Amino acid sequence: MAKVVAVTGNEACANALRQVNPDVCGIYPITPQTDMMQRFASYIADGKVDTESILVESEHSSMSACIGAAAAGGRVVTATSSQGLALMWEMLHIASGDRLPIIMPVVNRALSAPLNIHGDHSDAMGARDTGWIQLWSENGQEAYDNTIQAFRIGEHMEIRLPVMVCLDGFIISHSIERMEYLEDQEVRDFVGPFKNFLPLLDLDKPKSYGPLILTDLYHEYKRAQHEVMTKVKDVVLDVAKDFEKLSGRKYGIFETYRLEDADIAIVILNSAAGTTKDVIDEFRDKGIKAGLLKPRLFRPFPFEEVAEALKHVKAVCVMDRADSFGGYGPLFMEVASALYPLERKPLLLNKVYGLGGRDYLPSHAAQVLTELHDISRSGKVNVLKEYIGVRE
Repeated sequence: MAKVVAVTGNEACANALRQVNPDVCGIYPITPQTDMMQRFASYIADGKVDTESILVESEHSSMSACIGAAAAGGRVVTATSSQGLALMWEMLHIASGDRLPIIMPVVNRALSAPLNIHGDHSDAMGARDTGWIQLWSENGQEAYDNTIQAFRIGEHMEIRLPVMVCLDGFIISHSIERMEYLEDQEVRDFVGPFKNFLPLLDLDKPKSYGPLILTDLYHEYKRAQHEVMTKVKDVVLDVAKDFEKLSGRKYGIFETYRLEDADIAIVILNSAAGTTKDVIDEFRDKGIKAGLLKPRLFRPFPFEEVAEALKHVKAVCVMDRADSFGGYGPLFMEVASALYPLERKPLLLNKVYGLGGRDYLPSHAAQVLTELHDISRSGKVNVLKEYIGVRE
């Protein structure tokens, strides 16, 4: 039976980790993730989990410890943000390349310099090509649900890959929301016992992780890593079906909102999607057929499904809360690549918003939808990439 609570996103993720009861947790604080690991550390100290905590001197060390523990045969978790994720960058590739299903909530925060502790998506977008599965969360409920599902996805015997669960810094991590917790036993039954796969501590069958591979096999190894990623989408959907039976909450690889008959659409991640949905309703009341697509699975990116969902739309704006300096936003590039094979494509434009925690307001969504409506009638895009809500 679901338990209704009023908690922050950080607390919800910490509780999900408590309910799963992992073997090892690498812990290092960084704003705005600190509160999550602090809460989980209190569960360890109070004996509410059997988890072994490893307190380290940096995020690089935290991921290194997680890699060792996962290779040894444990169910392993950690969490981070911003510069912490950037400091892990070297080890992220090792975790994925060694097929270690480490679960890591990432509380999204801007990258320095200049120093900024508030939320945008620069950190996870910077790590998008490290071989980790990425799930994104609109609110605390989704962050809690995604954290639980991440174990089933990453630990699937055909996948065995690490998973990031992304949630917006402060907007989700520190805001109190109404949400529903599953019962502890329900979560543990859903996730199931951890299944070892080639553990280092199996002394009867010696093995090595991360050996030297030169030109004779490295290329083939990376191709094989790509092939594993192609299986993730179906596993995500299968796990979501089982989770819906348990919780009543439905998940896919993305969410659409009033998109089926839309003439114009916005593609946007995480918490800003909620604000955009409200403004879409206002435009619908005016007779303007607006819709939304909110990616949940960003890595691997579901190119074919996104193209199918957007192919009928006249004009699409892809909203990025991260930038690629000298290029277009990272989410825009994925959506543009998805739509490229279509014979008839929507007109596309890219808006960068909310960097460093700058508020994303209903007026910004209205500005974008108004521009899209004009483009759908004129057939002309005047500015392909633009920063909205910025002081010129």
